[in-house]
Amino acid sequence: MTRILIVTPNWIGDCVAAQPLFMRLATRRPDVVIDTLAPAWVAPALQAMPEIRKVIPNPFGHGAFDPVGRWKLARSLAGQYDEAYVLPNSWKSALIPLFAGIPVRVGFIGEARYGVINRAHRLDKQALPLQVERYAQLAEVPGTALERPLPNPLLRRDATAVAATLTKHGLAAEPKPVVFCPGAEYGPAKRWPERHFAELARRLKAEGNPVWILGSKKDAPVADEIVRLSGGAALNLCGNTSLADAIDLIAHARFVVTNDSGLMHVAAALGTPLVALFGSTSANYTPPLSGRAAVIWLKLPCSPCFKRECPLGHLDCLNKITPEMVEAQARDLLTQGGPR
Repeated sequence: MTRILIVTPNWIGDCVAAQPLFMRLATRRPDVVIDTLAPAWVAPALQAMPEIRKVIPNPFGHGAFDPVGRWKLARSLAGQYDEAYVLPNSWKSALIPLFAGIPVRVGFIGEARYGVINRAHRLDKQALPLQVERYAQLAEVPGTALERPLPNPLLRRDATAVAATLTKHGLAAEPKPVVFCPGAEYGPAKRWPERHFAELARRLKAEGNPVWILGSKKDAPVADEIVRLSGGAALNLCGNTSLADAIDLIAHARFVVTNDSGLMHVAAALGTPLVALFGSTSANYTPPLSGRAAVIWLKLPCSPCFKRECPLGHLDCLNKITPEMVEAQARDLLTQGGPR
């Protein structure tokens, strides 16, 4: 038996994008056991992956060093693993596998990690344009090409859990809802305008579709504005649902309309039809990996800029995506089984 510890990224979408690496490790080594060291807030996404045995809480937030705390956690893991895969590129993220004495430590060089990482890969961004490919490359022997094609992420659905979550929040199972995910942790340059979400909510409500808004507590003000502008056509659940709840509700949705966000990747991995809206970021790097996903990306000359806020002040990359465009794309997904 090969025992592997994965040090995961801190973001939900990145963890979902890492699943093809887990799949490849599990396929190539039938006797493998894979555990993850991950922040508590991403644990439900990892727990929905059949390749993962358990999630060990990583208490060290972004930027936190705490060498004593890392040493103590590492020593509690000593002797339990044969290999570690360190997905973040920071130096400190590789310290726990080093302190734990895990003999094989795999990752990209990043931040001068020579010796800390001892099965080191060099990142060729042109050869590996997609984030999912970069994680999966770590399953290969350093210096060899990535084996393609990659499987898409695939999260488990649990009908019993979905029913329990609906009951918990007093939500009707039918008609199935349209789910909006209007948040984007990175910044407002990734968010489709509230007025557009509101107009789409009014259209959907008029056709008899319930509209539920999902996201974190930070997304609640954006969702409140959508509810206000739509005249109450949507239900704001932001901050009232855990990530595990959100996974269940997205699995139950008729379709999802989402910014480029962690929940976009969750919806894709659940196989729920979705329309993903890209503005300041690139669908060539982090697309939703699903045959039931459609991307609307205008590819303006100023996009992608990868800025948190629009440097030109107009946000045309998202303002010019109209509710009519999104509705038409969703209709194509539902009636034809795939995107345009």
